[in-house]
Amino acid sequence: MKVYRANILYTPTPEELVILPHGYISVRSNGIIEGVYADKPENTDWRQVIDFGDRLLIPAFNDLHVHAPQYRNLGLALDLELLPWLNTYTFPEEMKYRDSDYATRIYRRFVHELWMQGTMRSAVFATVHPEATRILADLFVQSGMGAYVGLVGMNRNCPEKLSNTTEEVLNGMLMLREHLAEHGNNGMVQPIVTPRFVPSCSEEMLTALGHYAAETGMPVQSHLSENRSEIDWVKQLEPDSTCYGDAYNRYGLFGQTPTLMAHCCYTDGEEMELMRKNGVFVVHCPTSNSNLSSGMAPIRKFLNAGINVALGTDVSAGHHMSMLRVMQCAIQVSKLNYAQTHGQMQFLSLSEVFYLATKSGGSFFGKVGSFESGYEFDALVVDDSYLNYDNFTLPQRLERYIYLGDDRDIKRRFCRGVELPEPVL
Repeated sequence: MKVYRANILYTPTPEELVILPHGYISVRSNGIIEGVYADKPENTDWRQVIDFGDRLLIPAFNDLHVHAPQYRNLGLALDLELLPWLNTYTFPEEMKYRDSDYATRIYRRFVHELWMQGTMRSAVFATVHPEATRILADLFVQSGMGAYVGLVGMNRNCPEKLSNTTEEVLNGMLMLREHLAEHGNNGMVQPIVTPRFVPSCSEEMLTALGHYAAETGMPVQSHLSENRSEIDWVKQLEPDSTCYGDAYNRYGLFGQTPTLMAHCCYTDGEEMELMRKNGVFVVHCPTSNSNLSSGMAPIRKFLNAGINVALGTDVSAGHHMSMLRVMQCAIQVSKLNYAQTHGQMQFLSLSEVFYLATKSGGSFFGKVGSFESGYEFDALVVDDSYLNYDNFTLPQRLERYIYLGDDRDIKRRFCRGVELPEPVL
């Protein structure tokens, strides 16, 4: 058993920010939290206590939508809307990952950046290249962080060099699944079914991926209702579907196994109800949606409807790997929605957005993202002393860290109870 002492902050519910000044967390040897205490637990020797002083101890962040092969384009090429952006900038960059040496070089930087930013769990799109995808998965294993890693399926409306057949994507997923069953760090790194989006996958491929997810129980990730022209395109390609979400649902890719759908800027009505009924996660990517002029997702509607919501950086449409930046933008976008609806769509509170980045996103990985008993100890030790906090309360210090902090403030990182040093990849 290890016992940590610090200023503890976490959100067991969206509305509740638990604050324990100089509190204690006891963690079992398997990385599971035994308990959280305001005072030193009974029968605890002071020599057992690892004291972080006046620093903040918060749950680590979870990024539920990020494109690893787009890392090199970070902060670039944001002058177009979604579909021309894909063809002009993104697809040419992703073609480079047929070169395993190139993939290794960029993916090392990507995984290191996640560690720097305190993102201990992530759901990641790779490319159509099986070997490069295996390299990415192995780098996650080496780092000690958790991830779902997806070999992308796409065989229509894409460059020939980024097209894989249904047989190729199924074989590639099988090889990745078998590899990670043996080398996946006790389930910390796992595969995920990843059709890029409906316009890039034929009926045959979507059907096969749905069957594969059902047979294996593997989770699914994709994109939904990000852009108006994309939605119109799906109507043309899938005329028998009643909405974009129904197109996925017809193929068994919409909550039949745990499912992440990124963006959902224009999700409403039937699509929203189908997400609620099937337990599909909305992954809100506000920096990306702003950069590509996609729209403003109605997050308050999703929360009021009881739909699970997590946050994603969506690099490289999102311009930063920091979940702090995503939390900031999520609040700002919600305030624009509030203004446009004349106050009918209440904006997000600090505790709500912190919850989305920690416990809500973490729930896709199991009992992750909170400091409750029975949860895995994923945590960050934050030194915010340079922000001159002498006269600030702990909630104010958390707020200032979210708005003003960066990766340099994170002094210790834990994933499933293991302290992770800077990875040597």
